[in-house]
Amino acid sequence: MSSEPWQWSEETWRGHVERVRAGRDLTPDRWPGDARVAVAISFDSDHETIPLRDGETSPGKLAQGEYGARVAAPKIMRLLQEYDVPASFFMPAVAAMLHPEEVDLYVAGGHEIAVHGWIHERNMLLSRADELDLTSRAVDVLEKMTGTRPTGIRTPSWDFSDSTLSIIAELGFVYDSSLMADDQPYELLADGERTGIVEIPVEWIRDDAPYFMMERYAGLRPYMPPRSALQIWVDEFDAARAEGGLFQLTLHPHIIGHRSRLVVLRALLDHICQHSDVWLATHAQIADLLRPSPYNSSGESA
Repeated sequence: MSSEPWQWSEETWRGHVERVRAGRDLTPDRWPGDARVAVAISFDSDHETIPLRDGETSPGKLAQGEYGARVAAPKIMRLLQEYDVPASFFMPAVAAMLHPEEVDLYVAGGHEIAVHGWIHERNMLLSRADELDLTSRAVDVLEKMTGTRPTGIRTPSWDFSDSTLSIIAELGFVYDSSLMADDQPYELLADGERTGIVEIPVEWIRDDAPYFMMERYAGLRPYMPPRSALQIWVDEFDAARAEGGLFQLTLHPHIIGHRSRLVVLRALLDHICQHSDVWLATHAQIADLLRPSPYNSSGESA
């Protein structure tokens, strides 16, 4: 392969584009209970794993992650219970092992716990063997701790390597929630072939990190006041409801769990729950509903 992209042959650039692609839209005509919109609230419970992944062991960095487990997660759980909202918690295995009481809290609340890597590793930097090993071990840890084998995955940092989709298929995941090819759920294609794997798409617009993250020694600063982000999320929900589609939101306990930001989460739940035509569901419940029928060897519906 030529070293510069403008020197690539059509076969080369088409191959890159087609490796992982969006297939058919899986949005149903109506959601369960005759609801107009499905709402999938999720939390990436990263905690200390992000600094640990980067070899950062300073107490200051680790304390920021500890806040997510120590202070934010219990507050979030009380808020979800108050509004009777199920959520999906994507948790790195190392974070789960550091905070087993938090895992128990999620399970007791009836929420989903799904895979989010081993130590929030960067898949693009890994060999296939290492990515498979870390993902497999993460599945095993969460299964042992929760008593239920996870059916979904969100890759750390939404980092998708050339091997990720084949690993997801090999490990038997029902759904992924790391890609951004649509607003609505869709089936993943691998080199043009149907996989039967549901994609529940994410987007940085519907994520708290771009708006609120802070890095002391870099140029990263909070982008906007919390209430401004609230308006974006309200507009996203209203548009999803008007379309009869999906409103998916990605939050992080150590980011959204601060006082002024929990005010925003409460206001968003107020807005969502004032509508009677909403199906509140975990990512796993949505994937189970939408999962395509089994395929035969030719890729057609069996």
